[in-house]
This record gives sequence, structure tokens and C-alpha cells, in this order.
Amino acid sequence: MIHRALLLVLLGLLWLVQPVEADQGVTVPDLSDRDLFERALAASRDGAAAQALPLWDRYLERQPQDAAAWSNRGNVRLVLGDPEAAIADQTQALALEPEAIDPHLNRGTAEEALQRWSDAATDYTWILERDPQEASALYNLGNVRGSQSDWAAAAELYAQAALARPGFAMARSSEALARYQLGELDAAEQELRKLIRRYPLFADSRAALSALLWRRGQGGEAESHWAAAAGLDPRYRQADWLLMVRRWPPSPTADLGAFLKLESR
Repeated sequence: MIHRALLLVLLGLLWLVQPVEADQGVTVPDLSDRDLFERALAASRDGAAAQALPLWDRYLERQPQDAAAWSNRGNVRLVLGDPEAAIADQTQALALEPEAIDPHLNRGTAEEALQRWSDAATDYTWILERDPQEASALYNLGNVRGSQSDWAAAAELYAQAALARPGFAMARSSEALARYQLGELDAAEQELRKLIRRYPLFADSRAALSALLWRRGQGGEAESHWAAAAGLDPRYRQADWLLMVRRWPPSPTADLGAFLKLESR
């Protein structure tokens, strides 16, 4: 049973995946298998993917039957910008432990990076057939449905993810954005305001509310929320990042872009 797999998909988001080059100059220390695993896992958790990869390579040379190690190396390979290799490693993990959930979740993330929506949906659905309350799978499947322009299904999946994991603010914000896309502006605004009251430093909900308020002609309040959002995370100025990485729907993205153009005049 996989018990140590490093989940890249804590929020089911690809925005943490920033390709970097593998460090070819890493010297792998002569450690016991257990210490090598721990060193590789620590490097992975610290975001040192280029240093982690050769450690996982060496460990898997010694322990090729360790499904968790295959899954962890797959996550590292995805961070290093090689989703095809990541999928291969997750598939090998599943060959060793067919009923493990983590490799399905992680493989789905890599498939999303390649825009293989149907394949990703199959992996997430496999998980949900066995655990209907698996919040990350619910959230990630919501992202897939949004990418397929089925925003009604996405909104429902985000809502289920938020119920399954109390405190899952990104799921609630994503549901509000999906409602926004569907034209349910009152429901979207109400949820975004609730999120801001509870999480005043949450940039996503403030940026979304800025767009919605601008659309409703409430430019003054929109500007105040935007000032906070922009200070918290400047990436919200980037339409490509919103659409392709954060996975905002097109209508809120367009409204925020229009608001920012007006603000810059």
C-alpha cells in the first residue's frame, strides 16, 4: 500500500508546476535505502526537484518494487516539465499497486498538463467510484469539466469538494467563479464576500469580486478589493495565467481584464 507518496495535487492545481532543469551535477551520497528514500522525499517536499530526481533514480535502481517511490519520482518529473515521463512513472506505480489512489490523482494532474481531459477525468472518476468524498479528486475533476466548458458540472464538483474538506477555500472560490460564468451573479457575489470575511488575505476571492463588482458598475468597491488582491499576488494581472494555470472561467477573466484596462488609463 502506498503510504509515503508525495501529493503534488494538494489543491489540484497546476499553478505550482513550474518547469526547471534537472541538476546533472548532483552527487548521490552513499546511504542506506531508508536514508536515501528520506533524503529524496525531503528534497521533493522542499521543492528541490532537480536535486530530488537523481536521488529517486538511485533509490529505484535498488528498490524497483516500491510503488510510492515511482509515484514520488513521477511528481518530481512533472515539476521538471516532463509530464509524459510523469505519467509513465505513475502508471508503473499502479502496475505495482493497482488499488492505490495517489498515483491516479498524480497521473491525472500530469494528464491535465497535456490537456488530456478525458484521460484525467477517467483517473479522477476511478478514485471517486471508490471514495466519493475524496476532495482533491472532486476538485480536479471540476477543473477538467471547466476546461471542457461544462461549468454547471464544474460548479457542482467544486461544491462537493468544499463539503468534503472543510476549509477548502480554493474550492469555494472556484465554485463562485463557475457560478459567475453561468450568470448566477448574486450567488457568486455572496460566496466571494463570505470568503473575504473569513480569509481576508485570500487573493483569489478578492480578484474575483473585483471583476464581478466592475461588471455590476460598482467600480469604487472593485478598486478597493483589487488593491488588496494585486498586493497579495501580482499574477492576477495576467490573463493567460488566470485561464491556463489558475483555470478561471472566461467571463470573469474578461471582466477583470476590462477592469484593469480601465484602471490603467
